[in-house]
Amino acid sequence: MIEAIDLTKFYGPIPAIRDVSFTVARGEIVGFLGPNGAGKSTTIKILTCFMPPTSGTARIDGIDCLENSLEVRRKIGYLPEIVPLYAEMTVQRFLRFCAEAKGIPAKQIKREIDRVVSLCGLSNVENRIIGHLSKGYRQRVGLAQALIGNPSVIILDEPTIGLDPAQIVEIRELIKSLAGKHTVFLSSHILPEVAQTCQRVVIINKGQIVATDTPENLTKQLQRTRQVRLMFDSSVPVEKIQDVMKDIDGVTGFSPANGDGKTWIVETDPDVEVRPALAKAVVESGLGLVEMRSIDLSLEEVFMQLVTEEVVQADESEVQS
Repeated sequence: MIEAIDLTKFYGPIPAIRDVSFTVARGEIVGFLGPNGAGKSTTIKILTCFMPPTSGTARIDGIDCLENSLEVRRKIGYLPEIVPLYAEMTVQRFLRFCAEAKGIPAKQIKREIDRVVSLCGLSNVENRIIGHLSKGYRQRVGLAQALIGNPSVIILDEPTIGLDPAQIVEIRELIKSLAGKHTVFLSSHILPEVAQTCQRVVIINKGQIVATDTPENLTKQLQRTRQVRLMFDSSVPVEKIQDVMKDIDGVTGFSPANGDGKTWIVETDPDVEVRPALAKAVVESGLGLVEMRSIDLSLEEVFMQLVTEEVVQADESEVQS
C-alpha cells in the first residue's frame, strides 16, 4: 500500500535521507521510528506529496507520488505534528470546510462529518469553538479531518506528542481501531507508544533505514542472551544458586537483581531452551520458588542498540578511510 524505493533527498549538499526503502501492507499499522534529525519528517513529506525526492520512487496504492500527486492526495489522510486547525471555527464548521476542500459531494458532507465525529469521540464538542478545546480534543479534531473521505492510507506525525497519559491512551485506542480498515503509517519517538500501537516498525537513523520488522522479531535478532528472572520466598546465598546452576546446560551466568538475595537474573544461551530444566532444578533444590519469568528486550532497548551500533560502525568506517 505504501512503497518507498531508494528515496534520497538532498537539501543543498546535505543528504537528509539516502536510499530509503520500505513497504507497508494494506491494513497494517506501522511505526516509523528515529531520533530527531534522522529523516522521518523528510520521508513523510515525500510520501504526502509535500515535496519531491531528489531521486527514488514513492508510491501510494501503486500510484507514483511525483507523477500523480493529486490522485495520491485523495488516498491519504494526513495529521502533521502541528495540527493545522482554525481556532476560531467550531468543530462542525471546520470539518465541513475540510470536507469541501477534499471534494466530498455536498449531499454526502453531513453524513461524512457525522461519521468522523462519532469515530473520534467528538459528539459532545462538535458545536464548540476549537480554540476553547483541550489539547486532547484538538488532536481528535485533527485526526477527524484526516479521516474525512475515508482515505485508504492514514499518515500520522507524532500524534500523541504533548498529551497527558489519559489522552494518550484515548488516541492510542482510536488509532488501533483503524487497523484493517485503513493502512496507518505512524511517526513517533515515544517508543512504548509505538510498541503498544503498531504491528511492525521501520527504524531510521542518520537518513538511512537500519531495521524493519516486528518488535518481537527485532528482539530475537538482537538479544545476544536470554534472561530469566527467579524470585524466591526468602534470601538465597550465592553458593546455593551456584550449586543449582552448575549442571544446567545453556546457563551462562547469574547475578542478584537486588540486595536482599530473593531475586536473581539468570543469563542463558539464546539458542538453548533452559527454562524446563531450570524450573525442575530450582524446585528440586527446595529453594522456595515464587516466580520465574523471561525478560525480553524492550523496543527502547532494541532502538538504542540499533542506533548505537550504527554510530559505532560509522565512526569505524571514518577512521579506516
